[in-house]
Amino acid sequence: MNRNILYLVIGVLAAAVAVVGYQLYREQQTGVTVSIGKDGVSIEGK
Repeated sequence: MNRNILYLVIGVLAAAVAVVGYQLYREQQTGVTVSIGKDGVSIEGK
């Protein structure tokens, strides 16, 4: 039972690291965002 809990904790920590890494990647992306709405076309550089 103790090994199963250890594997579970390691899995949860690995998933948390993956989620945090993905969030940081999304925040630091560079590029151009094009939005089309009722006010027209909006182009923003990141």
